[in-house]
Amino acid sequence: MGQLVSGVWTKSSVSNNQKDGSFKRVDSVFRNKISINGQIYKPETNRYHLYVSHACPWAHRTLIFRFLKKLENHISVDYVHPDMLENGWSFSQNFPKTTGDSLYGKKYVHEIYQISDKNVSSKATVPILWDKKTNTIVNNESAEIIRIMNSAFNDITKNYDDYYPSNLRIEIDKINKVIYENINNGVYKSGFSRTQEAYEDAVTKLFSSLEMIDEILEDKKYLVGNVLTEADIRLIPTLLRFDSVYYVHFKCNLKKINEFKNISSYVKRMFNNPAINTTTNFDHIKRHYYYSHEHINPYRIIPLGPNSPV
Repeated sequence: MGQLVSGVWTKSSVSNNQKDGSFKRVDSVFRNKISINGQIYKPETNRYHLYVSHACPWAHRTLIFRFLKKLENHISVDYVHPDMLENGWSFSQNFPKTTGDSLYGKKYVHEIYQISDKNVSSKATVPILWDKKTNTIVNNESAEIIRIMNSAFNDITKNYDDYYPSNLRIEIDKINKVIYENINNGVYKSGFSRTQEAYEDAVTKLFSSLEMIDEILEDKKYLVGNVLTEADIRLIPTLLRFDSVYYVHFKCNLKKINEFKNISSYVKRMFNNPAINTTTNFDHIKRHYYYSHEHINPYRIIPLGPNSPV
């Protein structure tokens, strides 16, 4: 893996660690919105494009929203190769369910960033919400992309389903914070830690938060308001990858998801939703983590199972 520094691709470690050995995620660079009142980015059919990885949990949430909000005929998509090596995400097509770069024929995702800004300094991450009209990145922060999808195209799709309803926003934001810091990012903090202390701190917070989620789900089908919301869609990609990847690969092995009574039932129920089921690819998920992180898995052996969420 590497990053762009003043527009030049520089090879570097996949992880960013602080002096205490803990992992720190780098902030996204492109943070624009799509709005009917926007000066540059307005909602239009077939103007915008997603670059995603089937393996990436952050990209997965955008694919779920794309399905739920009936945007599949309005926002096109390309799927990268699951291997993320010294040149970052690749558009190689020698793995099933990859598309290459259908817009520019580039070899690597970092080249898409260079098209948008030739002097950019950034990790070349997915998802990317791309504007085909201006040849620029609208946004590369998944939490903001799903908010865009939730409302910006409603008048085009006539789909007014709201996964961030105003009456539940305070509660959604509160649980999102815990989910992001301790679960979504917590598994990476665990797996990419470089000291025993940093690892134990991350794992302890991860499982404390999972126990909290399990308790919330004791008498509820969903996390907030007992309806499907953004909070569920932000959580489920991590849970789907947990037993097949994070439990072993990132040493998150105090309990498997299938050992949590309520969470395991929740995952099975959520996985029955076509928006989640059809956008989950376990072959890409396992290949990416076990093959890309050579510093964790030097022989790059890919486990045969599991091939189901719980």
